[in-house]
This record gives sequence, C-alpha cells and structure tokens, in this order.
Amino acid sequence: MKKFGILKQEMYYRDPLLIYEPLEQKITDYIQHYTPNRIKEKLSGMFLIEYRKHTTQLFA
Repeated sequence: MKKFGILKQEMYYRDPLLIYEPLEQKITDYIQHYTPNRIKEKLSGMFLIEYRKHTTQLFA
C-alpha cells in the first residue's frame, strides 16, 4: 500500500491505545471506503469497479 504512512497517521497514531481488533476493523473500513469508491480522472471519470467492468466487457 503506497500511502500506508497516511493510514497509520489517521488510524493508529491518533488513538495508539486501540487493541488489535478495533484497529483492524478501522483499517478495513478505511480501505473499503477509499479504494473502490474513488472517481479517477485517469479512468475516464469512472469508479475503479466501473472501469474494471467496462474493460472486461470490451475484451470479452
């Protein structure tokens, strides 16, 4: 993960006394929110999931 430092700043350093399970859940939620739900200009303004479906249909 390229931006792991940002993730650590937002999740771990903000509340360093978290036990493992809540921290793991917060990280999972963070990744689920920011990875598939971003509109990318490089992907013709589509979400990542939409772009993958689009390209799969083109080459199928």
